[in-house]
Amino acid sequence: MFSHPKQLLLDLAQQRELPALLDLLVSRIAESEGVALARLWLVRPGAGCETCPMRSECPDQSQCLHLVASRGRSVVEPENNLSRLDGRFRRFPIGVRKVGRIALTGEAIEAPDLDTLPEWVVDPEWAQSEQIVGFTGQPLTHHGMVLGVLGVFSRVRIGDECFDWLRMIADHAAAAIAHSYAWEEVQRLRQRLEDENEHLQHEIAAEQGFGEMLGRSPALRNVTQQIELVAPTDSTVLILGESGAGKEVVARELHRRSRRADRPLIKVNCAAIPRELFESEFFGHIKGAFTGALRDRVGRFELADGGTLFLDEVGEVPLDLQSKLLRVLQEGEIERIGEERTRRVDVRVIAATNRDLREEARQRRFREDLYYRLSVFPVELPPLRDRREDVPLLAEHFLEQASRRLAVARPRLTKGVARQLQQYDWPGNVRELQHVVERAVILSRGGPLRVQLDDAPAAAAPPTNAADATELLTEAQVRDFERANLRRVLDAAGGKVYGSGGAAELLGMKPSTLISRLKAMGVERR
Repeated sequence: MFSHPKQLLLDLAQQRELPALLDLLVSRIAESEGVALARLWLVRPGAGCETCPMRSECPDQSQCLHLVASRGRSVVEPENNLSRLDGRFRRFPIGVRKVGRIALTGEAIEAPDLDTLPEWVVDPEWAQSEQIVGFTGQPLTHHGMVLGVLGVFSRVRIGDECFDWLRMIADHAAAAIAHSYAWEEVQRLRQRLEDENEHLQHEIAAEQGFGEMLGRSPALRNVTQQIELVAPTDSTVLILGESGAGKEVVARELHRRSRRADRPLIKVNCAAIPRELFESEFFGHIKGAFTGALRDRVGRFELADGGTLFLDEVGEVPLDLQSKLLRVLQEGEIERIGEERTRRVDVRVIAATNRDLREEARQRRFREDLYYRLSVFPVELPPLRDRREDVPLLAEHFLEQASRRLAVARPRLTKGVARQLQQYDWPGNVRELQHVVERAVILSRGGPLRVQLDDAPAAAAPPTNAADATELLTEAQVRDFERANLRRVLDAAGGKVYGSGGAAELLGMKPSTLISRLKAMGVERR
């Protein structure tokens, strides 16, 4: 009945790619004289349950037999394509019908001569019209695990020798499929390592960072204590703070002190992702899922599997996509775009934002349930103006970092410059300090560090007469004068900060800088 079965066994052993392996198996069997139809089902996670004709018979819809290969010849309708995989027998629940029972028990069905069609034949009319005489269903078993079922319908009586060959072919096919799965897993892990490496290389190239969490201020010590409390857990953390305050540094510290430290920390800047690419960026896609999807792409959740995913500027996630993000956080499951397969991921999520998400949720611009899911443990990072004691230490760190990167002599940070840096309000926070120091390193050329601060506060009150020119003012007097001056400017501008005639224009400074200074001085806008 079977031609060249030994050659088929050899060819199966040499085939690594699963689709080609499955096609080879059923094609060679279907070529044999007397074979009407050869089909192969593999055990896979449940998918497409909504349209499955056997859904009502499926016990739990967690996994079932998927029809993955089919070949044969019809004597009634020669033009009928028996290689289709979308017919009514495309799925078999485990344990349901004869094919499902084979997968459940691992025991073969061998019916060499169907004189009368037994009750378990699902479509007796088809069997009679196609002159089906024999049937066998062989389990594909590897190391005690059933991987699938091979079904063969014959127009001639199946002899004992043919059954022996089919059992041998099924065993070899199971081993080849298992090896193919292992090969796919190796390739997947290799691709994942390449993706992780590419991501990390990109991060290294783009990242200029804020160094470690440097500082001795009470405000920063409070943040460190919170990190030490929550880092060993898997709780979701929401980092709150102004732009440039160092939220990513907190995320790195949380990851470094967690049990996931040996796995990757993957960063996603939600504000930099085009709206139409959010789903692909988070969950990935398969080749051909949409225009431009030229190859399979692993999403950030899969890249972070076993590790940590840092969602920076999470408030920028579009409202209609937040439900999908919430589902991943709650269930740990994702689906690539264009793929029916559900994948499980084990990811710890750390989110950051400079927006008031509670207020955004009240205004229905952010899902309230997602906000509560993200803010299991909120960490508020103070702005740099609230921890001025840390400015000299950070400046020294950035000075060393910039000198080494630019390959120039390290300038000296004098006490006067350190005081100048401490007196500035730093509306751009630590990021602004880093850029100011780097610019100063370039300009200083190895001498004493000279800094240029935009809209720097006045060092002393202007004298009212010649006698006052030599008067020295305390820091408190300077701040009182500046506070009074800000109130006078606001009154002159009618409370207006932005635009023509606004307080920022009258003072000759940026509106964002003025707003930061008003807040630091405790001056309210009327």
